[in-house]
Amino acid sequence: MSSPVAKALWGHYKRHPLQIVLVWLGLTLGIALLVGVMGVNQQARESYRDGELLFSNPFPYRIRHSQPALKVPQGFYVQLRRDGFNQCVPLEEQRIVLENGRSIEVVGVDPIALFSSFRRSTMSGNDDQQQMLSLMQPPYPVLVGDQLANYMGFEDGQTLKLESGRTLGPLQVVNEERIKGPRLIADMSLVRQLQPGSGLTAILCGDLDPQSLSRLQDKLPVALKLEKQETAGLEPLTDAFHLNLFAMGMLAFVVGLFIFYQAMSLSFSQRQPLVGLMRQAGVSSGQLVRALSLELIVWIIVGLVGGNLFGLLLAEKLLPSVAETLNDLYGANVSLIVRWQWEWGLASALIAVGGCLLACGWPLVRLIRTQPARLSSRMSIVRFSGREFALQAIFSCMFIGAAIAVYQLPHGQKAGFVLIACILIASALAMPFLLWQLFRLLGVVVRSARLRWFFSDAAASLSYRGVASMAFMLALASNIGMETMVGSFRNTTQTWLEQRLAADIYIRPAVNMAPRMTQWLENQDEVKQVWWQWRKMLPTEAGTLQVVSIGGTADEKKALAVKVAIPDYWQKLHHDRAILVSESMALKQNLKPGQVIDLPPPLNKQWLVAGVFYDYGNPYGQIIMSQKRWKAVWPYKGQVSLAIHLNDHSQAMQMIRSLGETFRLPPERIRNNNELMLQAMNVFDRTFIVTATLGKLTLFVAVCGLFFATVAGETSRLRQFALLRCMGMTGRELALLGGGQLLMIGLLTALIALPLGLVLAQLLIDVVLKYSFGWTMPIEYFPTNYLFSLGSALVVLLLAGAWPVWRLVKQSAIMSLRESF
Repeated sequence: MSSPVAKALWGHYKRHPLQIVLVWLGLTLGIALLVGVMGVNQQARESYRDGELLFSNPFPYRIRHSQPALKVPQGFYVQLRRDGFNQCVPLEEQRIVLENGRSIEVVGVDPIALFSSFRRSTMSGNDDQQQMLSLMQPPYPVLVGDQLANYMGFEDGQTLKLESGRTLGPLQVVNEERIKGPRLIADMSLVRQLQPGSGLTAILCGDLDPQSLSRLQDKLPVALKLEKQETAGLEPLTDAFHLNLFAMGMLAFVVGLFIFYQAMSLSFSQRQPLVGLMRQAGVSSGQLVRALSLELIVWIIVGLVGGNLFGLLLAEKLLPSVAETLNDLYGANVSLIVRWQWEWGLASALIAVGGCLLACGWPLVRLIRTQPARLSSRMSIVRFSGREFALQAIFSCMFIGAAIAVYQLPHGQKAGFVLIACILIASALAMPFLLWQLFRLLGVVVRSARLRWFFSDAAASLSYRGVASMAFMLALASNIGMETMVGSFRNTTQTWLEQRLAADIYIRPAVNMAPRMTQWLENQDEVKQVWWQWRKMLPTEAGTLQVVSIGGTADEKKALAVKVAIPDYWQKLHHDRAILVSESMALKQNLKPGQVIDLPPPLNKQWLVAGVFYDYGNPYGQIIMSQKRWKAVWPYKGQVSLAIHLNDHSQAMQMIRSLGETFRLPPERIRNNNELMLQAMNVFDRTFIVTATLGKLTLFVAVCGLFFATVAGETSRLRQFALLRCMGMTGRELALLGGGQLLMIGLLTALIALPLGLVLAQLLIDVVLKYSFGWTMPIEYFPTNYLFSLGSALVVLLLAGAWPVWRLVKQSAIMSLRESF
C-alpha cells in the first residue's frame, strides 16, 4: 500500500513542476549562504593559527616599528645578521594600483636570506629554493598563488601594468599552496623601484630558542617591537567581524527557510483534496506520514548536497575580499585555499533538519489531523488561516517581550544580535495577522461590492502569500538596515577624516630635525601655518594608552571631532589640568565629561575629563592634552609630526618635492592629504564589500522565492480566474485583480519593512557597533536607495502576478476552464 500512496502524493510535482524549483531554491540557497560564511570564517581562523607564512616556511616572529606608518631601519637588520640571527629575513610591503583601478599587495623579500632559511627548514623542498633564487634573476619574475591568480584573472607569464604607467612581471603562477594570502612576492630591489625609500616594513624571524629570543629582545631599540603571530593576537580583534558575517549567513538561511516553508505549505494545501480522498478510501495516517516524511528527507538531502556545493563555491568567491579586508584592518594573512570540512556538512545538516522540522512540522500535522471530509472541501486551508495568524501574533508578542527583557540587560555585542533577532522574528510573525485584519476590515467598510470581494479574496490569499511576504519583508528590512548603517558609517568616517586631516601635508620628522624644518616652512610664502603634534604610548593595566598633544589655535579646535564636552572645554584644556578622551576609551572605562581621573606615571593623578572626541578605527585608548602640559611632562620627547597648511592646495606636490630635496626625507615620512584620504576610504569600502555582497544575495534569494511562490500560488488560482472570466470579467479586470492584490500586499509589506530596517540600523549602530568596536555615530538616511530597493521588489511582484493572468487571457475562456479542472 505504501508504494501507491507515495506515487499518488509525489505525482503532485508532475502537475506542478514550478514547485520543485521553489522548494529547491529556498533550502539550497539558504544552506549555501550559511555554508559559505562558515567556510570563510573557519578558513580565516585556521590562517590565524598557521601564523605568518611565506611559501611553505613559517616565520612565527615579526619585528615592526611601534608606529605603523614608520619602518624598521635597515641598519638594524644588518646588525642582526652580524650578531648571528641568520633565521631573520627582511620584508618590504607595498600596495600597488593596477591600470584597471584594482589594488593588490606586493611583498619584497631577500631571496638569499630566504634561501638560507629554507635550507635549514625541513618543510621546504628544492622547488621552493629554486623559486626563491629565480626572483633575483632576469627577467625578475613575480610569484602569485593560483587562487589569487584565478580571482584576479592573472595568467602565467602575464605582465602587470600599473596606474603609474610602470610594468611589473612577468607573473609566475605557483600551482601549489606555497604563497599564503592575497599578495604577490617579488625581489626586494624590484619592489623598491616602484616606490623608492629606505627602511623595512618588518623583519621576519624563524623559531628562536629561549636564549636567542631573550638576546633579541635586549637588542631591540625603543621604537621597535617584537610580535609573535599567535591565535590569541588576532582572533579577539576579528571576533566582531566574523560574528557579523555569521549573523548575515544565518539571516540568509532564515529567509531561505521561509521560502522552503512557503513551498511545502503550498504543496500540502494543494494536495489536501487528494489526501482527503485517500483517507476516505482507507489509507491510514501512518502511511501518509511515512510517504510525506520520506519526501521531506529527500528534499533535505538534495538541499544539503546542493547547498554545500554552492556554499563552497561562494566561499571561494568571498574569501579574497575577506582576506584583503582582514589584511588591511588587522594585518592578518589569510590563505585563499578553501577546502570542504566535514564540520560544515554536520553543522548545515543539523541546522537544516531542525529548520525543516520547524518549517514543515505544523503544516504536516495539520494535514494529517484534519478530518477527511473537510480536506476534500478545498476550503479548509482558508478557514485555518485566521486561527494560525492569531497564533502567530501571540508568539510575536512573546518575542516582543523577550526583546524588551534583553534590552534591559547589560548591553553587549551578542545581546545586540539577540535583540535584533527577536525584533525581526516578532515583526515577521505579526505582519500576516495585521494584513489579514486590515483586508478583512476593508472588505466590510468599503461600499463597492467588487472592492469588498477584492479585499476579502486578498485576505483569503494570505494563506499562501503570507509566508512569502514574511521572507520578503525580512530580507528587505535587513537590506535597508545594512544600507543605512554602512552609508551612515561611510559618510561619518569621511566627514571625520576631513576634520582630522585638515592639513595639506603630514610629516613625521626626527625630533632634532622638527624645529629646523618648522623654521624653514614658516619662511616659505606658500605655507599658511604649521601644527605640531606629539605622540607617546604608555602601558597601563587596561592596555596601551596613546597620549597626543594639540595646539591652541582656532583651526586645531575645528579639526577636532568632539562628541560631548563640558562648557568652555577648550579653555580648560589649555589652561587647567584637563584632557580629552577618545570615545572608545570613554565607553570601555565609563568616563564622562567633568569626571576627574588618574593616569599612569608620569602623568599621575587628578586630571579633569573636559570632553570626549570621536576616534574611529583606533584599537587603543587615546587622550589629548595641550602642548603646554606636554612640554611640562615630556620636554621635546616622544614622536613628533608636523601638519602643513598651504595657501593653495594645488601646491602640495611641489612642496613635498622641496621638502624631500631639502631635508632628504624618505617617502614614508611625508604624506599628501589626498593620498591619505583616498587610502583610508579604499580600506573602508573593501571592509564592507563582503557584508554588502551577502545582503544583496539575501535579497536576491527572497525576491526569487517571492517570485516563484507567487507564480505557484497564482497558478493554483487559475480555476477561480477561469470561472470569473466565464462570468464576464475582462482580461484587464483579471489583471487588476491578480496584480492589484499583489501590489497592495507588496506596498504594505514595504511600509512595514522600511521603518523596521531603520530601527535595525539604529540598533546596529547604538548596540552592535558600539560594543564591538567602541564607536557611535549619527544615523543618516538614503531615500534614493530605499526607493530603488522597494521599486525593484514591487516590479517583481507585478511580473509574478501578471504572468499567470497573461497565460490565461491568451486562451479562450472555455479552454482555460477545462484546463483548470
